[in-house]
Amino acid sequence: MSEAAPTGELTPERRRAVRRQSWSVGLATGLYDVSFGALSVAAGLTIWQTQALSAPMFTGGSQFALVGIIRTGGLAAAPAAIATATMLSIRNGLYALSTRRFLLTGAAHTPVVRKAVVRTAAAAHLTIDESSAVGLAQPEPKAARLGFWHTGLAVFLFWNLMTLVGALAGSVIGDPATYGLDGAAVAAFLALLWPRLQASDARVTAAVATVLALVAVPFVPAGVPVLIAASAAVVIGLRGGRPGATAPPPDPATDGDVIP
Repeated sequence: MSEAAPTGELTPERRRAVRRQSWSVGLATGLYDVSFGALSVAAGLTIWQTQALSAPMFTGGSQFALVGIIRTGGLAAAPAAIATATMLSIRNGLYALSTRRFLLTGAAHTPVVRKAVVRTAAAAHLTIDESSAVGLAQPEPKAARLGFWHTGLAVFLFWNLMTLVGALAGSVIGDPATYGLDGAAVAAFLALLWPRLQASDARVTAAVATVLALVAVPFVPAGVPVLIAASAAVVIGLRGGRPGATAPPPDPATDGDVIP
């Protein structure tokens, strides 16, 4: 039997459990990015351009939206593609409002300011759906930080690796739609979205957005239907709708650790 960890510390078993969860999520997420690499090459981007999207941009929904719109609308759709990708990436900033409660705990007391700035920048880049979900799911602040960082790093590693694999494969196999790879990202995005539709307002927003997008498709350029659909969330939000149930973020820890 292992010794109990000091107050506020995680036992070795607990740390291993969080790491297993984090790297499992990272691997599963990275695997479906093969489709992004293939779709990007099919849209006319080079392998290096595709890889550049995955590393600095590193936000799946925005990446798929960008190459999808360019693929259907060509360079003429670039403004709509950029606008759609930007809109989708705004959600990561909203995640930061919750994750900062455990990520920045004690940052003000960090003796090396430059180190704190680097950590904050790294946290901003790794704030995505998966890292936020795993971090916020942990009841202990230390476990929340551990889950966030390991998930973010795992997704970043496998995401970029599978982007390269998909881009290389895409240059050989041809149109990824032939193999159904164009639907992989949509399925994964829906899997992330579905559990969030718990409140009636969230379901109404999703339904109205879907109808708006379907009606707009025949009449507007590629990418614009997504922007029109987003107006549903804006209108319903301004009317004072109640947010769906979400997991409460952990309370700030009393120690000064930022990265486990």
